[in-house]
Amino acid sequence: MTDHAHDLASVQDATERLLSAVGELDNAKVTEQSRLPGWTRGHVLAHLARNADALVNVLEGRPMYVSGEARDADIERDAPRPLDAQIADVRESAARFQRAAAVPADWSRTVTLRNGITDAASRVPFRRWVEVELHHVDLGIGYELEDLPAQFTEREIGFLTERFAGHRDVPPTRITDGTRAWHTGREGLAETEAVDVTVAGGRADLLGWLAGRRDGSALTVTGGPLPALPPL
Repeated sequence: MTDHAHDLASVQDATERLLSAVGELDNAKVTEQSRLPGWTRGHVLAHLARNADALVNVLEGRPMYVSGEARDADIERDAPRPLDAQIADVRESAARFQRAAAVPADWSRTVTLRNGITDAASRVPFRRWVEVELHHVDLGIGYELEDLPAQFTEREIGFLTERFAGHRDVPPTRITDGTRAWHTGREGLAETEAVDVTVAGGRADLLGWLAGRRDGSALTVTGGPLPALPPL
């Protein structure tokens, strides 16, 4: 069972690490390209702030975003702001998320996320933790996938393999770090798919591939080519 209280504490810790690192930047560096195509570091920080507010909406029973267009417009609007405004927004929106999550509630209830995706409310804090950790890496300021908390990396690999499970465009795939294995992709539909593709490697590289942050070139693949994963 998901421990939402543990995840909320982890979100807070991850947010403080991110804010401490971002505080070492200056206004010029905020305008530089991040590791996400087409996004500056300002875009990443603006997205993090607006995502916190969007998840408040989810917890309080409102649509996550008014629309996809409004979401994108808000990020574009906020991206050019100076460093102090970016930091204040990330910090204040993170505090709003923590306050919303502190309200007594039925954490087993089903909530609706972006694009009609549903999940248990208890998994919302972990989803926010994912946003903070991966986008910290995306900033390109010295925090790497190898620096992520081990527990987080293992859980996110499991979360992403679950997300791709049953996807018709992903072949039956076994993923392993040498000590643990996960399975994802569609179920074998023909005799030729009875043997899974196996993707092996270190956890940071596995997570990077699953999350679209690395190309998988550091992984070892047997049974077929490295599967092409759909965008998140």
